[in-house]
Amino acid sequence: MTISNRTSLTCGQNVETHKIASSKGHALTLATLCMAVLIVQLDTTVVNLVMSPIGQYFHAAISSLQWVVDGYNLVYTAFLLTSGLLADLLGRRKIFMAGAGLLTLASVACAWSPNVFVLVVARMVAGFSAALILPASLALIRVIWQNDKERATALGIWAGCNGLALAIGPTLGGLLAVYLGWRSVFLMTVPLGVATVVTAALYVPESSDPGDRSFDVRGQLLGAVALGALAFAAIESYRHPVLSAIGGVVSVLSLGLFLRVEGKLRLAALVPLDLFRMRPFVAVMITTASMTFGMYGVLFLLPLAWQQSGIMNTAQAGIALMPMALVFVVVSSFSGTLAQRLGAKIMGGGVAVIGSGLVTIAVTAGFHHLVGVEIGLALTGVGMGLATGPLMGAAVEAVPAARSGSASALINVARMVGATLGVAILGAVFAVINEGGSQGLRVALLLGGGLQLAAAALSLRTCHGANQ
Repeated sequence: MTISNRTSLTCGQNVETHKIASSKGHALTLATLCMAVLIVQLDTTVVNLVMSPIGQYFHAAISSLQWVVDGYNLVYTAFLLTSGLLADLLGRRKIFMAGAGLLTLASVACAWSPNVFVLVVARMVAGFSAALILPASLALIRVIWQNDKERATALGIWAGCNGLALAIGPTLGGLLAVYLGWRSVFLMTVPLGVATVVTAALYVPESSDPGDRSFDVRGQLLGAVALGALAFAAIESYRHPVLSAIGGVVSVLSLGLFLRVEGKLRLAALVPLDLFRMRPFVAVMITTASMTFGMYGVLFLLPLAWQQSGIMNTAQAGIALMPMALVFVVVSSFSGTLAQRLGAKIMGGGVAVIGSGLVTIAVTAGFHHLVGVEIGLALTGVGMGLATGPLMGAAVEAVPAARSGSASALINVARMVGATLGVAILGAVFAVINEGGSQGLRVALLLGGGLQLAAAALSLRTCHGANQ
């Protein structure tokens, strides 16, 4: 059978087929896409473990450490929607390879940063790279695997790399930091990044869908400014209250202008505002953001608190987080089955379990009752496993089929907005109360846990109302 080098697909899509003509080609293509996702998630999970050694090395304040984490989150969130369109217009493999190459360079820059400022800038570049990689890799899977069953399998393996990174990232990062120094944590993904670029050039076909679309430049800029100014206001609130207040005003004004611009553009908008008139979709967005608010907050604060108090070193902190990650992976494997039986209630139940876990950690103070902390972490892992997958599915089901792509993208944005604000707000609470001691951790996690429980109540109420 002869296969042409380029085949025209539906909806104006073009994709090379000569690189995936065999099952081996499919396997190598999927391995390449999954390797990139693994790199991105490792880059996200391991950095929390080395906040304490980075702070000690640079004599950095907690707010500076927050920027190391949130600089990445902010840029990733701001460009997540636009990067998907960029991949469709210019070529998905091209954008995927650019992201992988840029992330590799950013990792090297992080490893050799001479000061915190350079480290934060390098992390921002890494966040931009991640925004290029993930939407492009997901789009490539949807285009390359035309058979529904094969596509589902490929997506399952792709998604499983997220769980794998969460399971091995903290432990691996902690061990590297103890024995080779904190810079090695950023260097560990460099060989994988180089391999990703090479194998993508060899085995990943190019595809594009130019269509009749254009960039929403004003929406992109205003959205980025609104989110960045809000994060600045939260992180710098206790060190620079006047600048923080200005940041808050800038955020509100930018958000107002953003809503005005997007409302005029309608279907051509970066964010289709009509989706926010659908109450179930809004509830899912709020629940998702609340979930990651608490989850990323505890992943940032707990290892930092353990190490600053002298209870654990970096490697021990990574090992202590492993039970939560393993529970998450196990529960995620059957959350879809539970969702089919229990319906959307599993989302609210899962977030409630996360809230219970954070409250449990807070009650045990985080320092002197490690058994209680591990129980709280296990509960958090169970809740994450129950809620993460069903929330993604519920977002798509809450909107018309024609808007499923927008809903999927927006739920990822909500996830990262919650993560950004969780690190910013809970980190600020931790820093300002008792100078980041046990009391600061307790109050921060109680706040995070309380938000989870409130979001769970909203989700359950919305689901109940929808079923009436």
